[in-house]
Amino acid sequence: MPSVQAFEHPPADKDYEFDCLVFIGRFQPPHLGHVAVIREALKQARQVIVLVGSAWQARSLRNPWQFTDRQNMLTASFDNEENQRLEITPLLDALYNDDVWVRDVQRRVRDLTIPENGKLPRIGLIGASRGQSSYYLSLFPQWESVSVPVVEGISASHIRERLFRSQGSSDDYLSTGAFHDLPPGVIEYVHKFCKEEAYWRLIEEQQLLDQYRQAWSDAPYPPIFVTVNAVVVQSGHVLLVRRKAAPGKGLYALPGGFINAHERLLDACLRELRERIRLKVPEPVLKGSLRGQRLFDEPHRSWRGRTLAEAFYFALRPDQQLPRLKPVKGGDHARWIALADLEPDSLFEDHFFIIQNFLGLPADFGTS
Repeated sequence: MPSVQAFEHPPADKDYEFDCLVFIGRFQPPHLGHVAVIREALKQARQVIVLVGSAWQARSLRNPWQFTDRQNMLTASFDNEENQRLEITPLLDALYNDDVWVRDVQRRVRDLTIPENGKLPRIGLIGASRGQSSYYLSLFPQWESVSVPVVEGISASHIRERLFRSQGSSDDYLSTGAFHDLPPGVIEYVHKFCKEEAYWRLIEEQQLLDQYRQAWSDAPYPPIFVTVNAVVVQSGHVLLVRRKAAPGKGLYALPGGFINAHERLLDACLRELRERIRLKVPEPVLKGSLRGQRLFDEPHRSWRGRTLAEAFYFALRPDQQLPRLKPVKGGDHARWIALADLEPDSLFEDHFFIIQNFLGLPADFGTS
């Protein structure tokens, strides 16, 4: 009598409806809903490509786990035969340029798709019947759509919130029942993560965020904040500050901050460079070096909530000497960083993508 295992796996020569199905997500963390979609994809396709978004983002409450963490979690959720037909690959965000992001997805799928008998592969995009899958579909009309039912009651954002409000203990988290939404292999990784320093930093950020939200809880409408950032570039270097406190402690960030009530945006940006960075460049020279400005408004760009950032791009004349920076007592440490040394996972919030937008850096910049 054949084993149960034999019935669960199709024979190697099975005729699948698709050559390849593509599933795109952030998997922060992978939960039972994600696993259900991938299992359905494995039933319908000879090969399944799982594209893991936000692959090189710095750790944050929205993106706690790095790509390798999520890759291992996903692999642990399937058996050996299933993993042989799974391709789990990283995908860099391009928050402010859909065309760059679409090109990256297309190239990765093209390079990973295994041809069968010399025929053009039949490719589909699979996802739950709600959420971002319908938006993704509009970007890939050349691929067929496969919609699967949503596993009700499971939310990755709710899982993360419970985890970082669990008083710093995976046992406390277990008592909330949240682990019921996770595959066994993922539970093991979450337990390990709760013992790492990165987890404790995010616990601190969650506490700060809760305090922040409490301070605005009596506002008649959800607050919208307006900030400015400066992208100052000279001789292949960009001006950045190293954050000394949470959120994003230890990460690099563009100089900037909140605007004052009676201040124009450019004036606020110049004030930040003058007072907080002490950039030794005369204001008329800075104004003459202004090459562009843009509003960055991705809804999830900031941990504070809805925060709009107006960024100004200053291209200073090349010189063998970079402008001096005078340290500000108690402030974040500013320094010039070579463009070749920029890495997405070392920059705060969406600041890498702001730099990328102005300088035209390629989508795979910094991800080697």
